[in-house]
Amino acid sequence: MTAPKGPYEGPLRGRLEALRELVGLSRTRLDGRTLAEAGRVLDEAAARRRLSDRHTVVAIAGATGSGKSTLFNSLAGVMISETGVRRPTTAAPIGCSWTDGAAGLLDRLGIPGRLRRRPLQGPDAEALQGLVLIDLPDHDSAVTDHREQVDRILTLVDAVIWVVDPEKYADAMLHERYLRPMAGHAEVTFVVLNQIDRLPGDAADQVLDDLRRLLDEDGIALGEHGEPGATVLALSALTGEGMGELRDALGQFTQERGAAARRISADVDAAAQRLRPVYVAGQAASARGRTGLSEQAREEFADRLADAVGAAAAGEAAERAWRRHANRACGTPWLRLWRWYEAQRAPHGLPGPVLRAPVDEEATARQRVEHAVRTVADEAATGLPAPWGQAVREAAVRGAEGLPEALDELAVTAGLPAGRPPRPGWWPVAVLAQAAMTLLQVIGGLWLVAQIVGVSAPNLGVPVLLMLAGIVGGPCVEWASRMAARGPARRYGLDAERRLREAAAGCGRARVLDPVAAELLRYREVREQYVRVTTPCG
Repeated sequence: MTAPKGPYEGPLRGRLEALRELVGLSRTRLDGRTLAEAGRVLDEAAARRRLSDRHTVVAIAGATGSGKSTLFNSLAGVMISETGVRRPTTAAPIGCSWTDGAAGLLDRLGIPGRLRRRPLQGPDAEALQGLVLIDLPDHDSAVTDHREQVDRILTLVDAVIWVVDPEKYADAMLHERYLRPMAGHAEVTFVVLNQIDRLPGDAADQVLDDLRRLLDEDGIALGEHGEPGATVLALSALTGEGMGELRDALGQFTQERGAAARRISADVDAAAQRLRPVYVAGQAASARGRTGLSEQAREEFADRLADAVGAAAAGEAAERAWRRHANRACGTPWLRLWRWYEAQRAPHGLPGPVLRAPVDEEATARQRVEHAVRTVADEAATGLPAPWGQAVREAAVRGAEGLPEALDELAVTAGLPAGRPPRPGWWPVAVLAQAAMTLLQVIGGLWLVAQIVGVSAPNLGVPVLLMLAGIVGGPCVEWASRMAARGPARRYGLDAERRLREAAAGCGRARVLDPVAAELLRYREVREQYVRVTTPCG
C-alpha cells in the first residue's frame, strides 16, 4: 500500500527542485541580488519542511488600535496579550500554541520562552488543535524595531490574519505595503473587520462590502462560493460577535494541514514573478516562436568569414594558376621562347612601387570579421532577456579573439594546394600534338635549307606545306587547349574556394558559433526549469 504524500510532496517538491536548479544554472549569468529572493524562498522552504507539519503558524497583524491583541486573547480564551489605551501595546511578538511540539517553529520565529503561552483548555481549544497563533506588534508602529519584527515574521508564518477597524480599513500603507504585494498569498490570508460593535445598523455590511471592493482592487482573490481565496469576515473581538465563525474557519484551516505548503507555493509564485523579466523572452522572440540562431544567420556568418578570408579571390587565383600552367605546357615553343626573352630583357634591381594594399586589405579583413561576429551575436541575442543576451554577446566576443589571425593562417594553409595543379587526361595528347607541330616546322625548315645549299633536289611544295602545317597547327593546338582548359580550371578554382570557405566556416563555428550555441542551450535549460517553477500545484 502506498503511503500518503506529505504536504510538500508532489508538484510542490518538483517546483522547489526546479527553482533550486534554476538558481544553480543562473549564478554565473545573473547577479546575486537578482537571485536573492529565490534563494531566500528555498532556504525558508527547507527550514519549514524540517519542522512539524502538524502545526499551522498563523500571525495576527494589524495597525495601531485595530484590536488585534483583543482578538488574540479572545481566540486563546485567556488574557495573554496586553490591551489598553497606551500605544503601542504589543512591543514584541507573543506566541500561543494549542498543541505540544511547536517549540521548533517558535524558535524559528525568534520568540523567546518567556513570550510563549498556552490557551485556555476547553471545547473551543479542541477545535483549534495544531494552531500556533502569533500576536505581532503594530505594522504602523512609530518604533522602527516593531515594524522590522512584523516584516520579518510575516515572511516566516504559514498564514496571516489581517485585523482592520472601521476607521483604518482603507489605510494606504496597509494596502500598498502589505496587502497588494501579498495578493498571491490569498489562500493563506484572513482579513477581519473588527469592532463592528461600533457601527450602527447595517453600516457593518456597507463597510464590509467596501473592504471587499478594496481587496479586489488589490488583486486579492476572495474565497467566496467555494472558490479558493482570502477569507473575509466581520466580527467584534470585544463582544464576541462573529468569533464563532472565525474559530470555525481557523479550525478547518488548521485541520487541513496544507497552509504551510500553500504558503511556500505562493512564495515560489512570487519569486518566479520577480524573475520573469530575466527568463522570459521578449515579444520579438515570441513572434518568431524561437530563440537562437537560424540556418540563414549561420550561412550569412560563414559567407562573411569567407569574404574576409578572401575565398573568392583565392579561387580566382587558383583558376588563373591552372590556366597559366596549361598555357606553358600546351603553348608553342616559339611563344614560350619569346616570353623568356622578354623576361630576360626586363630591367632588374629597380625599386618597385610601395604597395599599401596588403596592409589596407588586412585592416579591412579584420573589420569584416568583427562585423560578422557582431551581426551573428546580435541575431542570436535577439529577443533574449537582457542578461542572457549579454552572455551570448560576450561568448561571441571571447570566441572572436584571435579569429582574424586564425583566418589569415587558413588563407595560407588551406588556399592553393602545394605543387603543380593536376593535369587532365587530354593534356599529354595536346603536348604531343604541339610537339608534332613544332617537329613539322623544323623538318620543313631544314628541307628548305637543304634545297638552298644544293644538298637536296629542288621541290618547294612539300617543305613549305610542312612548315605551314606546323606554323598554323601550333596556334590551333594552343587555342584548342585554352578552350579545353576553361572547364578544369574553373572547377579547380571552385574547389580551392570551397576548401577555404569550409575551413573558414569551421574555424568560425568552433570559435564563435559553438560558444554561442552553448549559451543558448543554457538559456533553454533555465527556461525549461522556469516553466517548471511556474507550473501551479494541481
